[in-house]
Amino acid sequence: MRDERKFYIGGQWVRSVEGVDRAVINPSTEERCAVISLGGKADTNAAVAAAKAAFTGWSRSSRADRLDLMRSILDIYIRRSAEMGEAISLEMGAPVDLAKGLQTGIGQVHIEAFIRALECFEFERPLGADTPNDRILYEPIGVCGLITPWNWPMNQVTLKVIPALASGCTMVLKPSEEAPLSSLLFAEYMDEAGVPAGVFNLVNGDGAGVGSQLTAHEDVDLISFTGSTRAGQIITKSTADTVKRVVLELGGKGANIVFEDADENAVSRGALHCFENTGQSCNAPTRMLVHRSRYESAVEEARQAAGAQAVDLAVKTGGHIGPAVNEAQFNRIQDMIARGVEEGAQLVAGGPGKPEGLSRGYFVRPTVFAGCTNDMTVMQQEIFGPVLSIMPFDTEEEAIKIANDTSFGLTNYVQTQDPERANRVARQLRSGMVEMNGNFRTAAAGAPFGGYKQSGNGREGGVWGLEDFMEVKLVGGWNPGA
Repeated sequence: MRDERKFYIGGQWVRSVEGVDRAVINPSTEERCAVISLGGKADTNAAVAAAKAAFTGWSRSSRADRLDLMRSILDIYIRRSAEMGEAISLEMGAPVDLAKGLQTGIGQVHIEAFIRALECFEFERPLGADTPNDRILYEPIGVCGLITPWNWPMNQVTLKVIPALASGCTMVLKPSEEAPLSSLLFAEYMDEAGVPAGVFNLVNGDGAGVGSQLTAHEDVDLISFTGSTRAGQIITKSTADTVKRVVLELGGKGANIVFEDADENAVSRGALHCFENTGQSCNAPTRMLVHRSRYESAVEEARQAAGAQAVDLAVKTGGHIGPAVNEAQFNRIQDMIARGVEEGAQLVAGGPGKPEGLSRGYFVRPTVFAGCTNDMTVMQQEIFGPVLSIMPFDTEEEAIKIANDTSFGLTNYVQTQDPERANRVARQLRSGMVEMNGNFRTAAAGAPFGGYKQSGNGREGGVWGLEDFMEVKLVGGWNPGA
């Protein structure tokens, strides 16, 4: 079992001052694969102090210096990508092909996109053409607390660490205690790249410990959090006394609207997208709304897609899905499946229990419910598992109303061959993102990621991601030629 009990503080690997051991569990086997320390208040304070001390120097660094550092991080990330994929697969159960492919690759994409964004970002700009002596300055906000989830570890780490670095901020990263190994490896990359001491710090811990200490800390100027809506609500309250900026990327319950003229692969494509990463994606299209003329065939297509979706160990290659991340998540998914049956949804594929032949590990059967109504729990609450809920609609207006009838607003999906209808519906959907006709990832590089309503606030990615880490200053009487 790997010993990973060190933190990265002030440019050094250090032992926890008051840490408590915690095992990292391989979700495919339910066996311990590593041990980490959950830090205490002294560890959090040491990391914040290191970040605060480093801020003055790093905030005044040049664009060229930051770009050079980011390019070094990118080179190391690419060179050591196989290690990263192995760590992700081990800690959270992503099949090794997915872990070494998209799970790791998306981090590279984000680093590259932030390099491009920083190259052309205007830190100083006139208020307007007619006001040359009124200057707008974009300045780093300060010390940032970055709290990341377990489901797409490098996606979220790079969406937070890299723009914080690029904007001139210093930071303390607290990765999920469920999936800390990839972030510890990322800290090695930062160290190897020569990040100045104190600019990047990492302390492992849980939400009640290091997480709450960061959110309430008077020397932390910004919290960027990705996770559940419930945790986001707690964090928002915790930050109130210090009036720090809070950027939240929270849950989702995406609607996938399948119109009568959708292409022939729309249903199976949507079902497989729902099951991807074992359904553990906040932007998964978990509510499928199907025009009544295609409803019966859609239910059968989804049933077949679920039946064809293999489930197996994360160490195996192939297009299967792996386990849920831990026992608690497995039990939640099972409870939600049971709730769907109790509330009258028609179980057409999957269901409770583990797939045949997988008695050990937190494996879930890809599940499809039909005959749903939008007041059912499986249509309203985020399950975070491979569970698809289907219901029919009759008109475009009804589909839009159902899609918007949720407390979430992260990503919705539209399937139609009518371009005017596609655009018309996209404008009316109350979500931060709308993806149409299978274009699930075409906008990943440098695009804004975030939601409406209880799916959060702020945007990650591209120039929007940079701006979240900056303050805006107006200077009157600026001398343009000086």
